Amino acid sequence: MAKTRVERDSMGEMDVSVDAYYGAQTERARRNFQISPLRFPRPFIRALGLIKKAAAQVNMDLGLLPADLGEWIVRAAQAVADGQHDDQFVVDIFQTGSGTSTNMNTNEVIAGVANEHFNDGVRGGKSPVHPNDSVNMGQSSNDVIPTAIHVAALEGIQKRLVPALKQLHELLEEKARAFDAIVKIGRTHLQDAVPIRLGQEFSGYASQVDHALKRLAHCAESLAELAIGGTAVGTGINTHAEFPQRMAAKLSQDTGLAFRPAANTFEAMANRDAAVETSGALKTIAISLSNLANNIRWLASGPRCGIGEIRIPELQPGSSIMPGKVNPVIPEAVMMVAAQVVGNDATIAWADALGSNFDLNVMMPVLAYNLLQSIDLLADAAEHLAEKCVKGIEADVERCRLLIERSLAMCTALAPRIGYDNAAKIAKAAYASNRDVRDIAREMAETAPGFPTRDEIDALLDPHGQTVRGTGVGGSAGG
Repeated sequence: MAKTRVERDSMGEMDVSVDAYYGAQTERARRNFQISPLRFPRPFIRALGLIKKAAAQVNMDLGLLPADLGEWIVRAAQAVADGQHDDQFVVDIFQTGSGTSTNMNTNEVIAGVANEHFNDGVRGGKSPVHPNDSVNMGQSSNDVIPTAIHVAALEGIQKRLVPALKQLHELLEEKARAFDAIVKIGRTHLQDAVPIRLGQEFSGYASQVDHALKRLAHCAESLAELAIGGTAVGTGINTHAEFPQRMAAKLSQDTGLAFRPAANTFEAMANRDAAVETSGALKTIAISLSNLANNIRWLASGPRCGIGEIRIPELQPGSSIMPGKVNPVIPEAVMMVAAQVVGNDATIAWADALGSNFDLNVMMPVLAYNLLQSIDLLADAAEHLAEKCVKGIEADVERCRLLIERSLAMCTALAPRIGYDNAAKIAKAAYASNRDVRDIAREMAETAPGFPTRDEIDALLDPHGQTVRGTGVGGSAGG
């Protein structure tokens, strides 16, 4: 039988495991919320530890918290931030919507670790370090949880997602330069279009990632605002006037990021709009990466009966029944990540829309979970796409050349010289006879009065020339 100790809160006594650092409020929440196996992720627990550490330091500096207690709170909070007590965070994501249970879980664990020092190795308790009066001094769950969301999200974006996207961007730019001389057929509506250089296509992919980085930079400005100091409803009751500014400074120092107090704590606590904005950017990035991955797998399709203009790294057998088959596993994984992030965005949007009532959002735990998952998934997906796919992409130059010559869209370059209708006739004749546009046009050069000469035709149908702006000026345009 498991050994327990008695812990007390305002509702009475609770039996808690002797091995637990937490107390009665956490144990009540653990029993009340047994809905899922989902728990707050490491980045969020780290953020909570940093917030409690900063609060203890600020309250000591302000002369509100005795130094002997404050120093042990700082040590315990740093241990939480470092991941030494992750097993003590036992409350389900689906809990009280303010995240009060998780805030108290944090307060009780930190108090329990500190009190273990003061009480000869006995964990838990409220003396001399009280979870509410000492660890939670000058705070409320209502400002701690939104602050933790912003700290964890901004850390994840700046320290994981941005570097991963920068690496992907650099590799795509390298491929764009390496493939710049390779001309291939363009495609619109999944049909042959005019020639394009493979490097130009990859420059477009690189630009997508560059735009992703710019979107994240905009979101970072919103996430840098912290609700801490608003306490219960934004008025700052029971908090020193200097607390918000000092907290932002301490958290900036600990994370290396530039946090600042919210310009309006009432907005910062009542709504999670910054999280919705960030999630929207993450969704856009997910869709962009999915588009990129999907294009890569199409361009690499085959190896003999598909497009096959590029080759991607072969990583593992692709079939349990077809020997030799190799699948585009990394692009497929990235596309599934995108699907998950899009779903997360819907959850986050509804959590803000339905949870923000009057002076507090009451769906913060599920919003935080999904936001941080999206950041982590996109960071990992971008790293995988860069390292295990894009880095090893090779071009099949001969395949690109053959497909261009077979394309009926080559006749587009003739339209400014002979007119749209005549160019269309050449395309239809080439299709009907299963011949190249170049062959049909050369034949017409011998028989049709006023038709371009063979040399003119070859110049007009030069694939590389068709990829340069200004070629065929005066022709019509369309998709």
